[in-house]
Amino acid sequence: MAVRKLKPTTPGQRHRIVLSYDTITTSTPEKSLLKKYKKTGGRNDRGKMTIQHVGGGHKRRYREIDFKREKFGVPARVATIEYDPNRTANIALLHYVDGEKRYIIAPHGLTVGTEVVSGKGSPIEIGNALPLSEIPLGTIIHNLELRPSQGALMVRSAGAFAQLMARDGKYATIKLTSGEIRQILVTCMATIGSVSNAEAQLSRKGKAGRNRWLGRRPRTRPVAMNPVDHPMGGGEGKASGGHPRSKNGIPAKGFKTRSKKKPSNKYIIERRKKK
Repeated sequence: MAVRKLKPTTPGQRHRIVLSYDTITTSTPEKSLLKKYKKTGGRNDRGKMTIQHVGGGHKRRYREIDFKREKFGVPARVATIEYDPNRTANIALLHYVDGEKRYIIAPHGLTVGTEVVSGKGSPIEIGNALPLSEIPLGTIIHNLELRPSQGALMVRSAGAFAQLMARDGKYATIKLTSGEIRQILVTCMATIGSVSNAEAQLSRKGKAGRNRWLGRRPRTRPVAMNPVDHPMGGGEGKASGGHPRSKNGIPAKGFKTRSKKKPSNKYIIERRKKK
């Protein structure tokens, strides 16, 4: 999928960079796999705003994605590659031989008509899902589980990938795109290949209104607020701010928020690299 820079016919088009969507094969989703997607506008059950900068946006429907890939040994054919408004990656519609239809995250290089399968003994080909115990070392993977049969939680966004580095006993060593190296049980499932639509990070919206269509409201600079509204507010002129922190007082820009007592810390061999 390539990117296109538009001609500056309007101020909003001047800096806009869009995706070509040349790999998308249909604009009509599978109706049986759609669900309602109710928006909260950042409000809780009492109507109080608890999340800032959320509200509005285009109406969406949720596409049910198969993150577990538990139809072991049942081959499926890729029917379409589709756009999903709820994620940066593209999705692929699978038609199984038993008649069932499911969506999966589309890997890079997956084309219509390709046959994919999941489970032990599956070929090491793009789109196939296998346990980490059966994937060759050095293979690029995505849709990674943290617990067996839980469903993929990691490496799901556009262009993301991980690499299987080693296996030792019941644990496999995985290197993530962030640079983090961690251990995961070899019984967890992963999908071969990297996630599609890697060019998504190159796109530019061009105007503020496009953010509003995505349901993102304007953000006010904390130093422009009053002391009652934010810890960084107040002061005369530009003599305000102080240490960077959130509205709730949690320090930012370098402050580590991960709990030192978190049980999964023992599985992290090397923390992600600092920016």
